[in-house]
Formats: sequence, structure tokens, C-alpha cells
Amino acid sequence: MAGQGLSTEDVAGVREALAAGRKPKVVFTSSAGQMAGQVGQVVELTDPAVSDEYVVVRFGRDELPFSPADVAIAPRGAGRRVAEPKAEQAEPEPVQPATPEFVLDTPRVPAPRREEPKVEQQVEPKPARRPVKAAKPKGPAGLTVTLAYAEGEWTVAAQQGTKALAKPYVVKPAEALRMVALVDVPGVHEAVEQIMAAERAEAEQQAEKLRAELAEIEARLAELREAH
Repeated sequence: MAGQGLSTEDVAGVREALAAGRKPKVVFTSSAGQMAGQVGQVVELTDPAVSDEYVVVRFGRDELPFSPADVAIAPRGAGRRVAEPKAEQAEPEPVQPATPEFVLDTPRVPAPRREEPKVEQQVEPKPARRPVKAAKPKGPAGLTVTLAYAEGEWTVAAQQGTKALAKPYVVKPAEALRMVALVDVPGVHEAVEQIMAAERAEAEQQAEKLRAELAEIEARLAELREAH
């Protein structure tokens, strides 16, 4: 009795044999329960992604699905019926010559009725058909949308599973603020407000500096016009 089940190489060999029109013999392992030690034939390999029990085995008149651990490659000669030895033909007994008898003096005795022996047929219970496990449908890959801030710029990127749907691209601070407003997390709002306040202060300083430089340039231009 095999107890290891089908390996990956055994499954590949069975698939090649089925493609060539053969039906490989397998023997049920101990994990198959009460059918352990019995011999069947593989008639089909279904999709292993749909069910773990994708090895369809013909056993008697039934075709049942099993997992690779329930069956193993049957050894050669398994399942063959051993020929019964022929009974030696008995030599016929010599026929004794019949002696004449007086029919009138001998009463006829009815021959005893020959009863045929009753043969009780034992019906083996058919193995219960195992329910095929329903495969869970695979859902779509997860979607990730990332809003990031670095070096004074806001960027948005999108990725589904391992596939990048949108590479990081720059968005305006107002658009980034609207996106953050959809997230109801106080810590996130405070962090964004601090970033906006720092950018606003830096922009105001640059504006004051530019206005001062512009005032100097205009004063210089006015002096040059008066000198003309």
C-alpha cells in the first residue's frame, strides 16, 4: 500500500499519459480512508486552482475527484486477476453392466428432489462521493493612491497591486488640501496646516525681498531719468 501520494513529477507524468490516450493506474493511500489499497484509473486532471481534489479516478462505475495525497502510482501488476488453476479432469469411472431386475417385484421409489444451494450475493457499499470544494473567486488587486510632500512640492501617485497606474505628478497645494480634507484624521490635518503655514511664511519673505529690490531698482531708474 503506497502512503506518499503523487509528487509533482508524478502529476506531470500522469498528465502526459492522459494526453497520449492512456489511463494510468493508481492505488489509494491511507489518507483516502476505507478505500486505501484499492486500485483505480486516472481519467482526468482538472484545474488545481479551482479545487485541491483535481485528480479524477475511476473506481468501479464511479469517477470521483481526489487530491494528489490520496493516490499514488500503482506498482506493475497491481489490479490484475490471478488465473485460477484448472481443475484436473477426473477419469470416468468404469461403467458396470446393468443387471436385469424384475420390475414387477421392485416398487418404484421416487427420486429425491435435488435442491440447489442458495448463494447470497454480498453487495459492497459504494464509496460516498466526496463533495467538490467550491473555489473562492479571486478579487481584484488592491489599489493604493499616495499623496506625498517633499522639497516644497505635492505629488500624487496610484498603484494597483504591482502595476503602477500613475507615476508621481505635481499637484497644486489647494488640490492637495482638498484631498487631505477627505481624510478624517486630526493628526493629518495638523501636519498639513503646519506645512502650509511654513510655505506661506517663506513665500511672504520672498515677496518682501522682491518688493524691496524692486523699490531700489525704481529709485535708481528715477535718478537716471533726472540726470538725463
